[in-house]
Amino acid sequence: MIEAMKRAYRDRACYLGDPDVVSIPDKLTRKDYARQLASAIDRRHATPSTQLAGEIRISTEPDHTTQLSVIDRDRMAVSLTYTLESEYGSRVVVPEGGFLLNDEMNDFAWLPGVTDATGRIGTPPNQVAPRKRMLSSMCPTIILREGRPLLITGSPGGRTIINTVLGMVVNVVDFHMDLRAAVDAPRLHHQWLPDRVKIEATLARAHPETVAALRRMGHRVEEDESQGDAHSIWIDPATGDLVGAADKREDGRAAGD
Repeated sequence: MIEAMKRAYRDRACYLGDPDVVSIPDKLTRKDYARQLASAIDRRHATPSTQLAGEIRISTEPDHTTQLSVIDRDRMAVSLTYTLESEYGSRVVVPEGGFLLNDEMNDFAWLPGVTDATGRIGTPPNQVAPRKRMLSSMCPTIILREGRPLLITGSPGGRTIINTVLGMVVNVVDFHMDLRAAVDAPRLHHQWLPDRVKIEATLARAHPETVAALRRMGHRVEEDESQGDAHSIWIDPATGDLVGAADKREDGRAAGD
């Protein structure tokens, strides 16, 4: 019944509207079409809803911070992290500029002096004041080796950004992973308060013994489906070849000429 519901609502989205305006196909009430849909149902495994989309385009535009890593033929490198914060930011469009202003005021300490175990931080350095910029977790990063770019990286993800970038740097610089492996590697995050370690579900599945060991040490471990979106570029120090890797956790791709 669940799989039938999925397919019925998919067709509802695809075909149904005001019949005075929309041409609704007759097949929707035909039994041969119903049998066709039913025959595609796997009785043992759920069908991902996106797999049923067909000609319906599923938007992959994220509603959060965006990271771009770029390098040109002259080896001028840029790591750009930008955000509107929530939805349409401040909803103010710059006249004749055509772009929105963000609402990063949200990143100031909301309640001065109130720091609690849930993760609310109210310490003095980030309290609201005139002519003062708010604290941000964004950290677009370029690693240099002997003055030349080695790794261009960064990520969205709120407070998790710093630890996503930390993981990328450690994977490439300390563990010498190739870029694809470094981007794909499971991630973890601790931000002091709340006192918990968040780990990606892939890490929990691949290394249950590590999770068990952390819990025995007293860490409060919670699983999260994914963390960050570290689109990155690595430059081979020996050959100068460029390697780009888009993070599979979100939409994006590597491109060059």
